[in-house]
Amino acid sequence: MQARLLLYPVADIDTALPFFTEGLGLSVKFRDGDRYCALDAGALTLALVAGEEKLVDQPALAFRMEEGEEIDAAIARLVDAGATVTLPAAQGPHETRAVLQTPEGFSLVLSGKG
Repeated sequence: MQARLLLYPVADIDTALPFFTEGLGLSVKFRDGDRYCALDAGALTLALVAGEEKLVDQPALAFRMEEGEEIDAAIARLVDAGATVTLPAAQGPHETRAVLQTPEGFSLVLSGKG
């Protein structure tokens, strides 16, 4: 698994975007309508999420499965290590996603091919 994103939930991308682009100077890498906007934050992508992409209520790291890794196996390993599943693996608009809660109570999002 590789950390690639910090999901940052917002009520409305158009309203939130100027803070990140004009205030912080981040540039838009990719935007998918009113639900997702990826910003270049250096080694990590900051993803503003709203609507159906708002899987979490607080900022959360998102890990993408490496080629050949199975999301179900990763979920099982994390549960064995103390995580709990808060949103089971389900197909989203572009990939399979699941939300877990770490032993400390923080959300963690996994994504990859089913």
